[in-house]
Amino acid sequence: MNDTFPYLPLGPLSAEPDGNRRFRVWAPLPKSLDLVLLTDDDQTLHRMQPEGNGYLISEPVAAPAGTRYGFYLNGKRDKLYPDPASRYQPSGVHGESEVIDLPPVADEDWSGKPLHEAVIYELHVGTFTEAGTFAAAEERLDYLRDLGVTMLEIMPLNQTSGERNWGYDGVLPSALFQAYGRPEDFHRFIRAAHERGIAVIVDVIYNHLGPEGNYLPSFFPVFTEKHHTPWGAAINFDDAHADGVRNYWLENVRLWLETYGADGLRIDAVHAIKDYSANHFLEEVSALADRIGKAQGRTIVTIAECDLNAPRYLQSRKRGGYGMSGQWVDEFHHAMHALLTGEVRGYYEDFGEVEQLARALKDGYVYTGQYSPHRKRNFGRKPGPGITPAQMVVFLQNHDQVGNRMEGDRLLGGIGVDKYLLGAGTYLLSPFTPLIFMGEEYGEENPFPYFVHHGEEALIKAVREGRAREFAAFQTEGHHVPDPQAEETFRSAKLSWKQDDRILEFYRRALHLRSAAPAFADISVDQSGPLITWSIRGGKYTACGNYGDEALTIEVDADELLLASNGATLENNLLQLPAWGFAAIA
Repeated sequence: MNDTFPYLPLGPLSAEPDGNRRFRVWAPLPKSLDLVLLTDDDQTLHRMQPEGNGYLISEPVAAPAGTRYGFYLNGKRDKLYPDPASRYQPSGVHGESEVIDLPPVADEDWSGKPLHEAVIYELHVGTFTEAGTFAAAEERLDYLRDLGVTMLEIMPLNQTSGERNWGYDGVLPSALFQAYGRPEDFHRFIRAAHERGIAVIVDVIYNHLGPEGNYLPSFFPVFTEKHHTPWGAAINFDDAHADGVRNYWLENVRLWLETYGADGLRIDAVHAIKDYSANHFLEEVSALADRIGKAQGRTIVTIAECDLNAPRYLQSRKRGGYGMSGQWVDEFHHAMHALLTGEVRGYYEDFGEVEQLARALKDGYVYTGQYSPHRKRNFGRKPGPGITPAQMVVFLQNHDQVGNRMEGDRLLGGIGVDKYLLGAGTYLLSPFTPLIFMGEEYGEENPFPYFVHHGEEALIKAVREGRAREFAAFQTEGHHVPDPQAEETFRSAKLSWKQDDRILEFYRRALHLRSAAPAFADISVDQSGPLITWSIRGGKYTACGNYGDEALTIEVDADELLLASNGATLENNLLQLPAWGFAAIA
């Protein structure tokens, strides 16, 4: 009977008792591979030996932490290749790799955070602070704790070209982006967050690789032409040599969760992970995360970004699903955004009715099998049994919904404070897990435009022209596509930290109310015209939103106004709810 393909650790292995270590690479494509250890003025070559199944391993060599190294392929010395499993690239994507040894994760009192206890805060390290480093972000942790945040979602940390990037152009998924600091800094950042009761999850990309500095195809068939995505050929999860490719990405899962001690992963655009295997790659990811969590005695979460309204991503593996802990729910955002802004272009043509937001508050999804005018077909499916409200991650803004606009403009400037607070109250006190995009909690006005820092002129030109074509119909006098390559575009995205006290206080009070609520199950949602009300069985409040242009007077069984926007009042059991007003009552 045939054995299964072995999943083995990659990169510099742990040091042996004598201090030496081996290096392992999965490289079925090159004819030979030489490990190159670098010193200030010399290099030492060690021929990698076949280990079976495409793996190659070195003899034990003296390579302490800090050693620079790389590989020569096929006996040629014209190009030093970085390690596909590199943990750090001090000179960027085209340079040598560095051996990294991190101390064991030792948070004995830390048990993680389940999603039903989570208030997620999405941040981009490079623009969250002026310095743009882990050390600078660590100085803001007390602020986030006091706001009511219990989980950080860090935008991608993998190595991309240049010194600035959103992070989705990564080519070495396990190498920490050197502009933010060293691996030791991120390791320390996670410990500091845990000390404040804040979990940390990492945004990872398993559906594509960036356009510059991708040397993986020289080592193994990372892509397959069987499937295609918006970025080109798909990652090879089900074609020839797929087992080694899967192991390569699963080693990345281990790195963030075991080595760094992160509390979970946000997995980018899982609908672009093309895999027709009997055991889907995401099932392997969730199973591995569960095993690590069980071994370490803590909760680990996996959140899928998915626009398919397909419950199989959230269903447990026992029920035939992929076992993801949660899902970004774009439709909740779209239903709310279309109401608040009146936008009807693109996918917003499917939204704009109050009853659609009521449906989103009840089910998370809006389309659960109905005809979608935008897609021109029936779309979606009801969440079904076993899926809880906490598994739905909802938001008023996120990096995509801001940054994928032409100028990266934030919502507040387009709708004003009253509608903004109505939207905030709606999702913060919804039955679902809320995600705050950095700065929205105090009314940040600086944009978050798309930015890159490529080194190849042809690629820079292509990115500029592509963005211009994408938004050709939106460019008017005084409004244009920011140059994604320009440093000033990146600098414009840095938070100003100029706080609107009214907005910040509203967020703090809403999150305080949320923290006192029972488990978010058994939700009751009612809608009449522009009015939506919702409550939780056993909860201490009823939320009320007026999504129309006329004030409403509502008779309620309540005598306490817990939270209000736009001048809402409660007196003698009559709630006066102004146009686009919000109230939480008890």
